[in-house]
Amino acid sequence: MQKPNYIPLILLGVVAVLGVIPGFNGVPTQIVTEGINSGDTAWMLVATALVLLMTPGLAYFYGGMVNNKNVISTMLQSFVAMGVISVLWVVVGFSLAFGSSIGGFIGNPMDHFMFKGVLDGKPWSLAASIPLVVFAFFQLKFAVITPALVTGSMAERINFRSYVLFMILFSLFVYAPLAHMTWHPDGILFKLGVLDFAGGTVVHMSAGWAALAGALYLKRRKSHLEASYFPPANIPFVLLGTGLLWFGWFGFNAGSAVGATPLAASAFATTNTAAAAAGLAWVLFDAAKGKKVSALGFCIGAVVGLVAITPAAGFVTIPTAIFIGTVGAMISNYVAHLRSKSTLDDTLDVFPCHGVGGMVGMVMTGIFASKGVNSAVVDEGLAFGQTTLFVNHMIALVAVSVFAFVLSYALLKVTDLILPLRVTEEDEKSGLDVSQHDEFLIEA
Repeated sequence: MQKPNYIPLILLGVVAVLGVIPGFNGVPTQIVTEGINSGDTAWMLVATALVLLMTPGLAYFYGGMVNNKNVISTMLQSFVAMGVISVLWVVVGFSLAFGSSIGGFIGNPMDHFMFKGVLDGKPWSLAASIPLVVFAFFQLKFAVITPALVTGSMAERINFRSYVLFMILFSLFVYAPLAHMTWHPDGILFKLGVLDFAGGTVVHMSAGWAALAGALYLKRRKSHLEASYFPPANIPFVLLGTGLLWFGWFGFNAGSAVGATPLAASAFATTNTAAAAAGLAWVLFDAAKGKKVSALGFCIGAVVGLVAITPAAGFVTIPTAIFIGTVGAMISNYVAHLRSKSTLDDTLDVFPCHGVGGMVGMVMTGIFASKGVNSAVVDEGLAFGQTTLFVNHMIALVAVSVFAFVLSYALLKVTDLILPLRVTEEDEKSGLDVSQHDEFLIEA
């Protein structure tokens, strides 16, 4: 029996009561309709739903790869993010990410506290044809999946309550500032000219570096120390998760055009092309090393391709996406191989796949971004004879990596001081499904 803890329930109760108090209940004075395009709005509502679907997809993707004692706990870590981050985003997250800029690093938390002015607010400056509330909820889905991505590196050994606390701290102090710096017109990286179409930097690099910090902080599982091999619990789950992720990623990338436009169609096409090329590249790279073609390999490769194309999706041509997917998959495959030979226990290779994949995508954007694809590109990539964008991307790559890793490690330490991050050896041995949730997977 776990010791009772009323604090989280009390906090949720306070937020719930606050939501019906005049001044905090978000009642609009007048809903803005001028300039709103119904076609763009309809597409963005669909794209928002598609991005949300990625989180259950991630749950199946991760859940299928862990051993059968940790399937439910691993999947729940993704699903609970939909609950926790959705509430946090309405209360203060959106305001921190997209409120008026404070020094180019963070938004004013009071601008949209409890979604103040979101229903009747003017559309976001870079998404002028859709209601602000649609933009806010589209961005929410990015905020949901980012901490969920981190869980793969700490799977099979993290305390569930501690994970929830870390997820909240990560969202407030890592994700929201990075989103502001990169996507707000007054953000420091935005002003530097950094291009991140759909979250290669904000989502995948931040999650990848946080995953590396988590793997280092939690140290190795007992099974990893003993070199005990437990096969993935359910490869069909991984296949299903990959399909859901691939499908949802069209909203992730094509939706980042924030309208039903030719740019959305271009991003849609580059997304599919990169995923296809990367899935093939991963298994062919394995085959070149003498391994058999595997379902797991194709799935991981396809996801790496989706990660690598994310920052570049709306800035590069469709044939270029083949190159980005192929190179991204081979680099991530090699880094994952190096990781497997080391003592680093990144359970599901989150850093090699998402961290490295995101960095490859950022570099590729600095090389291949084209004005011909997107008129918003001011300085074209290195492939077109210009160096400014590429240099700025290298500066940002280093800065974001240091920021995300150092701050995530510090937040893990803070979390550990409040609630122990790692489960006991007994709980780890019995599996987190039973020890954390009193549930277990019934095998057929």
